[in-house]
Amino acid sequence: MTSITRSTARRKPLKQRLTLTVLLVPFVLFFAAFFVLPIGYAIVDSLFTVRSSGLGFGAPEKVFVFFENYARALATPSFVESIGRVLLFAVIEVPLMVVFSLVLALLLESGKAHFPRVFRVIYFMPYGVPGVIASLLWGFLYVPSTSPVLQILSNFGLDFTPLGGDSVLFAIANIALWGFAGYNMLIIVASLKSVPGELYEAARIDGAGEFAIIRHIKLPLLRPTVVLVTVFTIIGTLQLFVEPLVLKPLTTAINSDFTPNLAAYNQAFAQSNPNLAAAMAVIVALIAFVFSFGFLKLVNRKGNRAW
Repeated sequence: MTSITRSTARRKPLKQRLTLTVLLVPFVLFFAAFFVLPIGYAIVDSLFTVRSSGLGFGAPEKVFVFFENYARALATPSFVESIGRVLLFAVIEVPLMVVFSLVLALLLESGKAHFPRVFRVIYFMPYGVPGVIASLLWGFLYVPSTSPVLQILSNFGLDFTPLGGDSVLFAIANIALWGFAGYNMLIIVASLKSVPGELYEAARIDGAGEFAIIRHIKLPLLRPTVVLVTVFTIIGTLQLFVEPLVLKPLTTAINSDFTPNLAAYNQAFAQSNPNLAAAMAVIVALIAFVFSFGFLKLVNRKGNRAW
């Protein structure tokens, strides 16, 4: 090997490392600024509280209280109830979202689907509607005085109140399903597109029907994608905030502590207690972490790796 060749070989790894550094630095900076630092600030803020000295007449001062805010949050019945409520919402929403998105993707990618691209766009369009606008639109459809659907049902003697105490969670689940099913569907469709078509052709030559192809080829290959969609849905449901906040003025079934995030928002901006709100936010993040990684550990166990 000549000296020129050796010099070129040494410069090539250096150039690759430099390129990698240039590409990674902006990501690391933005990740730290907009993800790591806010989380760290919330954790630190949750360990303090503001108290007035001199029998309440002195200047307020920030006092380190360790886990006192966490104890206060978990001792608040309305906050604990909101956690149970959002977990119940997850039990409703997660299976609906995953199954509905999966079925839509399988239908659109079946050999007999007509105009799949058109329907893909139609199903994805609700995701482009901001959550506040979507909640307002559905809110008008949920109120009997403004909903043509409920008025027609009422004419037939069917009185239904979507925002009632027993059905409000299902009403919110419907909004979330309408808004995000198309997005999750596209993730699954993209995964299906990566499957070689020769697998389907070989299966059909062997006499496999469409349902057999779905059961023995598509579903096993879609397993990692479905797991990913499920984790995203679990995290999203535990962060429920926009829909109940927008629907709150339309019904008495939703209060200021309806969800943990709504309770934290109420403490921060209505009760002027950002430290307690930070503790509530950290508790919600821990719950999301536990359930997400618990689900991943469950599905990745050796006995659960096959469908």
